[in-house]
Amino acid sequence: MQASAAFASLVESIMPHVTLVTIEEYQQQDQWQLIDVREDNEWLQGHLPNAKHLSRGIIERDIEHRFPDKTTPILLYCGAGQRAALSAYNLQLMGYTQVASMVGGYRAWIQHQFPIVQD
Repeated sequence: MQASAAFASLVESIMPHVTLVTIEEYQQQDQWQLIDVREDNEWLQGHLPNAKHLSRGIIERDIEHRFPDKTTPILLYCGAGQRAALSAYNLQLMGYTQVASMVGGYRAWIQHQFPIVQD
């Protein structure tokens, strides 16, 4: 689905405050807790190995139950990166200090032909 102009503007406004991590950087470091913020139906169609699922609609509500230590390195991804960036920004507002968004998200992972997990 094509993003609306208002949504694109919102994402653009928070991007200077979000740390971005490339797929290559992610693969070189094993520190990250990888979280998929896509919707349930997207997750079921396939997701990155070792990812946990906390969709964009619930991540702010449930993150502290899953990751109470706010210094935990958390890397978020979505379809292309916009929803993950918004979630990363919100987690920072909640006090998480090592949060990043994966550049290109799931689509970039697929383009690289890296393995996925299908439930």
